[in-house]
Amino acid sequence: MALEGVTAPVVEIRGVRRQFGVDPPVEALRGVDLRVWPGEWLAIVGPSGSGKSTLLNIVGCMDRPTSGSYSFNGIDVAGLTDKQRAGLRSRHIGFVFQAFHLLSHRTVAENVMISEVYRRQPRRGRRERAKAALDKVRLGHRADFLPTRLSGGERQRAAIARALIGAPRVLLCDEPTGNLDSATTARLLDLFEELNTQGLTILMITHAPEVAARARRRVGIVDGILTEEA
Repeated sequence: MALEGVTAPVVEIRGVRRQFGVDPPVEALRGVDLRVWPGEWLAIVGPSGSGKSTLLNIVGCMDRPTSGSYSFNGIDVAGLTDKQRAGLRSRHIGFVFQAFHLLSHRTVAENVMISEVYRRQPRRGRRERAKAALDKVRLGHRADFLPTRLSGGERQRAAIARALIGAPRVLLCDEPTGNLDSATTARLLDLFEELNTQGLTILMITHAPEVAARARRRVGIVDGILTEEA
């Protein structure tokens, strides 16, 4: 459902199939249709092997569909070169994973700044932008700590800050609470709700119904087939 005042989806997938191998092929996605509107918080719920990670990889421009179409913010992704897809991904899509992927020998602020190094952003003002991203997730007071001195929830907040520093249009979250206890999970979901209320579009995959319940919209996926949930 479109949000009030929004006329075009930021993610539009039509008839997407993804096959692996050839003899016989494994069909990870089977004719998936999906629209995600700016400002939505969507949870994609399914068991291991259901195709949810494959779908997230296609949305994140890290993989291509075998057939079907995908447009991001009105751009036909299938028509882009690998270099153009990488550029779109780095400018407009933020990623948060179950494993935090923080460099243990770099401070929290340096881990966040690395995102700008990969995106070839100017060095001037880099630390200030990293600090602003950390403040947004209420981790500014840990900027000079090493990740080894942080709790699991704090490490995930650092990873979210790293994803936010580029002001992405969409935040893709792959089982972001999978390594966290229930109390820390609840606090992290509160943060996602706050970011979404501020206008950030979030796509989150999870196998946990109680995590998905916090999202504003849910779809289910089983054996590569996507269904809208009530």
